[in-house]
Amino acid sequence: MATVYLAHDIRHDRKVALKVLRPELSAILGADRFLAEIKTTANLQHPHILGLFDSGEAGGLVYYVMPFVEGESLRDRLKREHQLPVEEAIRIAREVLDALEYAHQHRVIHRDIKPENILLHGGHALVADFGIALAVSRTDGGTRMTETGMSLGTPHYMAPEQAMGEKEITPKADVYALGCVLYEMLTGEPPFTGTTAQAIIARVMTEEPRSLTMQRRTVPAHVEAAVERALAKVPADRFASAAQFSEALVSPGSVPLPTGSKTRERVQPKAFVERARVGIAAGAIVVAAVGGALLWTLLRPVAARRPAQLVRFGIELPRDAQPVGATGTTIAFSPDGSRIVYIGRAPAGQRLYSRGLDQLDPVPIPGSDGAILPFFSADGQWLGFKQGTRLVKVAIAGGPVTPLCDVTGETYGATWTAGDTVIYASDSGLMDVPAAGGLPRVIAKPDSGDSYRWPDILPGDRAVLFTIVRQGTIRLAALTRATGAIKRLQQSGGYPQYVTSGYVVLSDPSGIVSAVPFDAKRLEVTGAAVPFTDKLQTSVDGDRNLGISATGDVAFQLVTTGGRRLVLVDRNGASRDVQADTGLYFAPRISPDGKRVAVGRWTDINFGAKDVWVMDLVQHTRTRLTFDTTAGWPVWSPDGRHVAYQRGTAIYWVPADGSGAPAPLLTSGGTWFPVEFEPGGRGLLFHGIGPQRSKAEIGRVGIVPPDSGHRVLGSTFHNYNPSLSPDGRWMAYNSDESGRFEVYVRPYPGPGGRWQVSLDGGTEPVWSPTGREIFYRDGDKMMAAAVQTVGAFEVGARTQLFEGNYQVTSQQITGYDVTRDGKTFVMLQPVQGTAQTVFVTLNWFEQLGRRK
Repeated sequence: MATVYLAHDIRHDRKVALKVLRPELSAILGADRFLAEIKTTANLQHPHILGLFDSGEAGGLVYYVMPFVEGESLRDRLKREHQLPVEEAIRIAREVLDALEYAHQHRVIHRDIKPENILLHGGHALVADFGIALAVSRTDGGTRMTETGMSLGTPHYMAPEQAMGEKEITPKADVYALGCVLYEMLTGEPPFTGTTAQAIIARVMTEEPRSLTMQRRTVPAHVEAAVERALAKVPADRFASAAQFSEALVSPGSVPLPTGSKTRERVQPKAFVERARVGIAAGAIVVAAVGGALLWTLLRPVAARRPAQLVRFGIELPRDAQPVGATGTTIAFSPDGSRIVYIGRAPAGQRLYSRGLDQLDPVPIPGSDGAILPFFSADGQWLGFKQGTRLVKVAIAGGPVTPLCDVTGETYGATWTAGDTVIYASDSGLMDVPAAGGLPRVIAKPDSGDSYRWPDILPGDRAVLFTIVRQGTIRLAALTRATGAIKRLQQSGGYPQYVTSGYVVLSDPSGIVSAVPFDAKRLEVTGAAVPFTDKLQTSVDGDRNLGISATGDVAFQLVTTGGRRLVLVDRNGASRDVQADTGLYFAPRISPDGKRVAVGRWTDINFGAKDVWVMDLVQHTRTRLTFDTTAGWPVWSPDGRHVAYQRGTAIYWVPADGSGAPAPLLTSGGTWFPVEFEPGGRGLLFHGIGPQRSKAEIGRVGIVPPDSGHRVLGSTFHNYNPSLSPDGRWMAYNSDESGRFEVYVRPYPGPGGRWQVSLDGGTEPVWSPTGREIFYRDGDKMMAAAVQTVGAFEVGARTQLFEGNYQVTSQQITGYDVTRDGKTFVMLQPVQGTAQTVFVTLNWFEQLGRRK
């Protein structure tokens, strides 16, 4: 609700806590009315109440000033100690109840009692933010909030009548909240918990808390009886006052012991149940946590609400924070569905952005430059990701990026258990490492020919879902952690993610995202896959611009308009359009005569089909060259008479004028991309992943005479994007052998040594037609490295030519080309004004459940 600053009161020479109300909240509430109501707090003078020094408005900002307290909050202590000694918990509760009794006698209700608002000064309780919630509720904005289904409080400590949005809140709501706080001091957690605010409140409305004495035998029976009465669903069944509650905590016999203590099932009054049902169905359960907590909005209904409407909306993202393509998962949805994190554009390449669904704009995560594979902790308070050659973590609330462990080779996703262990997939198999950091260990080693990918922990931390990739097949599997046993399932699909309603979301081999019914206890698929209603498509084992929360909320990113424009850019960065047409273009290649550009083009924003087109730069015409719907990544033959391209899992070529049928060049299986013909056109270089390998390699297929292809460069690292020198003696390429992609050169076809060309990371090398330079990309920068190829190979100066917002098809696929004079680059530029949107779908799984 407010930003809190440690300030210095010059007049009185003391430290104070300066709280500045969020501007958008000030606009809703009305500054004058809020300041008038908050004066009530200034009149509260009690040894266990943190008073109000001052309040006012400055520069359009509403502020209020409170004493600065040396010490900690009750929340801080609970995080450290988990449970408090029984006597101390009772003492703290009675001090708070004494403050509540005083305030209630002055007709002030706190409305947001929780451990965060109880400060411990010298071991004694001070209740903070007294009257703030009251000030909010009494303003015109507070009334509008209530009318639109907002109530003041925090889910774990909210009385049922607050949850139902009742306008008249009595002191008994504070009694209920303090009962929750005392329950937590004794057991280590509030009486009702859940993965979302709505789940918590649904339990508040319908369930009984577990017995205190069954969880902790040292809790006296009369204390349990007092807490149970304070937590009564119906206000009339609670203590009449805070003083009564306080007396019951030290006076055995003042409250009858819990009836039916052996069984905690109790029948609720019918009238209350009906009111609760109506309150939930009316959508009154929206939480606005006041006094430093978050302001929640009604984006998803409670499970008990009828009916839960399917909700879809788009989040437009600023141009300087637009998503960028990356291998693996690029969007992470927090477990409770309240926040998304995605890989977005940054001045030096890419970084992570965080956006709460209740926020207007994404916020960059400091220290996340170059991050990939984001994933949340089980409680949603931490974010893990891979950065360079390390797995790291950072607190969502802010703080430094902390390393977890070093990783070697490729990483294929990670998951964070409730027990604070990170499990990730690597070339060595499934690994785990403590979330506090340490040395990783292998927990599941793949058989020869297998690759383990994309782990996802199941509820209870007992088992891990993951994908086994083997010879082109992609199957779901489950690892039982206690025994190390692996259960191979007959369900195909990648990127498994379990949803607590009983489904696993998968990307099947056709790329369609589906929900598969799954029994998490028996580790079995229990029904047929149901495609996602948006017909969202994603790569089964490549890019995945899709995030799913544990509760089943879905976020995915697509380009919403226009796409990309082909532009010509000179070495100084000046650009001009190739032609006015725009589309979802990728991988442009200039013909040998410089008059045409062959380019791949997706047919729609779902990237469901693609073909090769030819742009005539002289006539300004556009011709479709292939009609395969699976064709892309074109390459010109040296004489300009043919265009080679990828077609499914094979490489074909076709006459450039469309006069003949396509013919296969390479059909040996795997996923191969044509890259460049040898001088004279005798052979074709390609790269990709073979049917029995997990690392990208570079190969050659002979054209004259024809052959079936062979490996040029294969190793334990990924090798991409070969580019030959004009004389055919040297090959530039990408490799991640150093832990990140750099540009290297080696003799062609080998053997021989190798030389590193880029210094701070480099992708997409293209040899200059003059043979004296190698161009490559470093994030948004176009670089030129001077090279000497006569005699021994040498690298000279590395120069930045220009920098700009030009599309990166993929770091592994060259997304630009260079004219034959080496002076002009054909690039892909996002259309000016094109918006990137993250689309969010809520309640789809609830709809799916009702159709079962």
